[in-house]
Amino acid sequence: MHSRVTARRNRRTLAAGAAMLALILTGCAGTAQLPSGAGSNPLITGRTWNVAHQGGELVRPSNTMLAYRHAADLGVDMLEMDLHGTRDGGLVLSHDATLDRLTDTRGAIADLTLKEVLAADAGYAFTPDGGVTFPYRAQGVPPAQLGEVLAAFPDTWLTIEIKQAQPSIAAPFCEALRAAGAADRVVVASFSDAALAEFRTLCPEVMTSMTERELRPLVLLSKVGLSGLAGAPGQVAQVPVRAGGIEVVTPGFVRAMHARGVAVQVWTVNDPAEMRRLIGMGVDGLITDRPDLLRDVLRDVLGGAATP
Repeated sequence: MHSRVTARRNRRTLAAGAAMLALILTGCAGTAQLPSGAGSNPLITGRTWNVAHQGGELVRPSNTMLAYRHAADLGVDMLEMDLHGTRDGGLVLSHDATLDRLTDTRGAIADLTLKEVLAADAGYAFTPDGGVTFPYRAQGVPPAQLGEVLAAFPDTWLTIEIKQAQPSIAAPFCEALRAAGAADRVVVASFSDAALAEFRTLCPEVMTSMTERELRPLVLLSKVGLSGLAGAPGQVAQVPVRAGGIEVVTPGFVRAMHARGVAVQVWTVNDPAEMRRLIGMGVDGLITDRPDLLRDVLRDVLGGAATP
């Protein structure tokens, strides 16, 4: 009897603490609002999307047109990429702020001209076999430009992470999306609260993911069924399976996000067994370096992964 009473008291204490945590971390309750003119979340379709991380980092040189075209040929549902700005205003795609690791060129993208960035060999460092071969080295593979991607894939969903917070690239980025008529098929993400807040102000019609700070109370409160107390300023929760010893992606978290109209996309998942587990949990997308593997898993588990 004593143990049952203690257990009930502990649950009440945890719930009260979680509620207080929500108030402290978010300041007020809130819900995710879709961009003006949007209906229900188009990323929640009842099946798991194949999202090619950097175009499929482990199968082609990352953030290149070569990678994006290969991923599109595989039939992925969404392409994922990372955005930077050059010194003279070009918008280019690269995971890193510098060219040092992924190309034959050194220097920060923000300090180089567009011409200098495009002269870099983006296939230089790619190796599928641990350094034995470099099949795309010196094959004329440059970093991709945002405009190229928007033009080449007019019907494909994109998730674009703003990597560069300063100097700001929010305004030219928003203008490029509008000029291409792509605002209704893009999700914008960033680890920078300031960069994402600025983009939301300038481009309110575009769907966004949420930053770590915004997601933290949603994850913690989902553990006790109180995630509705926390604000959800974005329409997508792009999250790792676990972080800091906490299991982020759980059935309860997925249900809680869906109840708010928030899609759940999980990064970065390359193991087939983990893919199957998360698909069974009902997540809306898997962000993967191996879109080829995920395509096969989706075919096996779901009987195909046709583009919506």
